[in-house]
Amino acid sequence: MSREPYEPPTQPVAGQIFDALLMLVLVFITLYLPLLFKLAGAGTTTTEFPNPTWESLGQNATMAAQWEKLGYAPEKAAAIIGTRFDYAFNWTAVAITGLIIVGYFVFMFRYSDRQYRDVIAERFGDGTTPSRKA
Repeated sequence: MSREPYEPPTQPVAGQIFDALLMLVLVFITLYLPLLFKLAGAGTTTTEFPNPTWESLGQNATMAAQWEKLGYAPEKAAAIIGTRFDYAFNWTAVAITGLIIVGYFVFMFRYSDRQYRDVIAERFGDGTTPSRKA
């Protein structure tokens, strides 16, 4: 007994355009929300230098020469040199992110299970109908 070839569902052009725009909006939101909620780039530590000199800033003669070529005196460079990013690592946020990613893939595989089984049965199976329905 032969099966008819798997025919994936078709989507109209308007639906494809909507999906593409939706993905662009979601990517923009995903990248913008951390900035909006001040979750990205906010962690800095600043070291104050009361009377900055190149030596007190930890700059050697070559470094000082490069700073001066850029138009910076020790007083102006002190604010840049003294500001450091805080690379604190939040294990809770990493765990939540991991759960979201794993949950998304589990959802997608479960949601697409019937289509995957149809394609696999057509290409590699014995021509029988897949036993499990999604």
